Amino acid sequence: MTTHTDISLTFPAMACEGTVRLGGAPAAVLAKAAQAAQAEVCRIEAKYSRYRPDSVTRILRSAAGGGWVDVDAETQSLLDYADALWQQSGGLFDITAGVLRRAWNFQARHLPTPETVDTCLPFIGWDRIQRRPGQVRLPAGMEIDFGGIGKEYAADRAAALAKAHGAEVGWVNLGGDISVIGSDQASPAVRGWDIGIAHPRPEHPGHMLAHVALSRGGLATSGDSERYIEVDGQRHCHILNPRTGWPVRYWQSVSVVAASATAAGSLSTIAMLKEAQAVGWLQAQHVQFLAVDALGRVVQHVPGQASPGGAVGACISLSA
Repeated sequence: MTTHTDISLTFPAMACEGTVRLGGAPAAVLAKAAQAAQAEVCRIEAKYSRYRPDSVTRILRSAAGGGWVDVDAETQSLLDYADALWQQSGGLFDITAGVLRRAWNFQARHLPTPETVDTCLPFIGWDRIQRRPGQVRLPAGMEIDFGGIGKEYAADRAAALAKAHGAEVGWVNLGGDISVIGSDQASPAVRGWDIGIAHPRPEHPGHMLAHVALSRGGLATSGDSERYIEVDGQRHCHILNPRTGWPVRYWQSVSVVAASATAAGSLSTIAMLKEAQAVGWLQAQHVQFLAVDALGRVVQHVPGQASPGGAVGACISLSA
């Protein structure tokens, strides 16, 4: 008799540790499913990474100021999604803001000068990108950066591929951006996978601020705990306001549960960018979220139904 088991695969990808955990099928099936998931993450990284010379991102950057560049259906879909986020966020989520890397180096321990930041601002503005079916054209000096949606998109694609290869339950975790396939049926309560949300401050190393019982959908966290510059006791987050070129400061972290990891990541990033308006905006999206403000105060929202149509099965609970 063939028995069902579960397997776990860990690998480096997208400047983080990736983990695939799968179950609900024979070991041989799960092994192939995990390998397919890993390969999909690597494919997306190679295709869209700003560091790869042959990636879509680099090709579009090098073509800026020239003619129209052909893009395939997948890239067109991501550009459509970026356009929807730009509109939904009131222009705060802008994938042309990657040019701010010319001013900001989060490996350094010093801030750029205001003059250096200001030189980048004329090259930011999604509404200046020209698009038509299957093609895109960038003004000179501008670029497109898919980094704000890449990891979450890869997690969702990898999870979908693992499921297509026979995995019935499991999840894909790319540096804390998680896409879930079904629930953990081995759990006595059958409430879903127990996923921890880490405290965003180093004075609480390893402490889980909250736990999420996630049976489907995605979880993502945006914040200032991983990439930042600290100068004179002030932490400067890697999430930059495209209008000013300077870091957001209102939240330490925002975690969101949504119908997919892609949606969760987009919502959490927009919430960071919206700063004081984030809570009301997230509540209007009908999603569960957990946010920690600059003073360490926790704001939690669990609507009566996690998302329209019950697309997400989850419950966020604060740790004791």
